[in-house]
Amino acid sequence: MKSKIKKKILGTTNRPRLCVFRSNQHIYAQVIDDTKSSTLVSCSTLDIEIREQIKVGKTCKASELVGFILGKRLLEKNIKTVVFDKRNRSYHGRIKALADGVRKAGLIF
Repeated sequence: MKSKIKKKILGTTNRPRLCVFRSNQHIYAQVIDDTKSSTLVSCSTLDIEIREQIKVGKTCKASELVGFILGKRLLEKNIKTVVFDKRNRSYHGRIKALADGVRKAGLIF
């Protein structure tokens, strides 16, 4: 039986990697420059700015808000393009809502 080899997604200085983690209660997103091994920007439903606007962190509306605020923070740092890393999750539901929020903020991926 052949094993499936997964292609690694790497971020560079020009196009950092937008990594998304989804738990049952919250969603976390961070933008990583893999060449320097550093996190440039992060955002989650646990941030105070987001907690004031939502009550529950496990909804698509909360995920879209996280994506929008993350996109605004990236534009402040003059980053306009990213590589989307959804890990092993399928692209629907809260993951898709976060991606839509980032696109509404003006980022390209």
